Amino acid sequence: MKRFISACALMLVSSSFAHAATILTSIKPIQLITLELTKGVSEPEVLVASNASPHDYALKPSDVKRLRTADLVIWYGSDLEPFLTKVLESQQNVLTLSETKGLELREYGGGHHHDHDGHDHGSHDPHFWLGYKPTLQIAQAISERLAEIDAENKAQYQANFTAFEAQLTEQQEQIRAQLAPVADAGYYVFHDAYGYFEQDFPLNHLGYFTVSPDRKPGAKTLIAIRKALKSQNAQCVFSEPQFTPAVVESVTRGSQAKTGVLDPIGAEIDVAAGGYFKFKQNLADSFSQCLSQ
Repeated sequence: MKRFISACALMLVSSSFAHAATILTSIKPIQLITLELTKGVSEPEVLVASNASPHDYALKPSDVKRLRTADLVIWYGSDLEPFLTKVLESQQNVLTLSETKGLELREYGGGHHHDHDGHDHGSHDPHFWLGYKPTLQIAQAISERLAEIDAENKAQYQANFTAFEAQLTEQQEQIRAQLAPVADAGYYVFHDAYGYFEQDFPLNHLGYFTVSPDRKPGAKTLIAIRKALKSQNAQCVFSEPQFTPAVVESVTRGSQAKTGVLDPIGAEIDVAAGGYFKFKQNLADSFSQCLSQ
């Protein structure tokens, strides 16, 4: 009798897990946002590790299998993850975030396409997860799609989105107050990834080393940055943990500018509840610490 009861209990547990949708996200920032929306239901997985670049990632057979068997694959789109374009074009279990209706994306300067090394990165900045408004729009789109494929947990997804929106709004005001004292301090970033964050908060962005981390900074750019540092226009120069800081160190050598680190994808953040908000706070702290006198 005890064995029968144990077997029944095991079946009930198994069936409860069977209802949880398997979610596969392309990159970590999307995973962190999705995790906030699936709390109490499931935990999304990620395809590309934090130490790999989505621009030149090579799919393995095991990756393709994961893409085929997931209940839902969430990616930004071909501008950010070109390696997924062909494999996903024939699949139905896909949410392409760049196609979100009404999505407010930042247009790159002059509306020009960022084209290099055979990849066209489009005319709009794909780093939506660094901005308040596009992140909220994306989170709503993900929440609605989750509710469609997993109607049993619709109420939970809606509740999670409501909580996400409230916490995002509260954090927005806190970071705005935190960064207000350093609004006039000039700085350079490693690559052009922080436009949404800089639109949301009062920051004095002077320029970047490169449009994309795949592209080496040009000599003219480095000379211009050196001149700005010598004239003490820049308080800080930021590198990124995914890429060697050698070029940043060479440019700042002999100047009074401080160096800091900005992590645009949350490489060091644990995949756990609250991870997305910790990621945003870490960015704010990096700016605040390096830009303060």
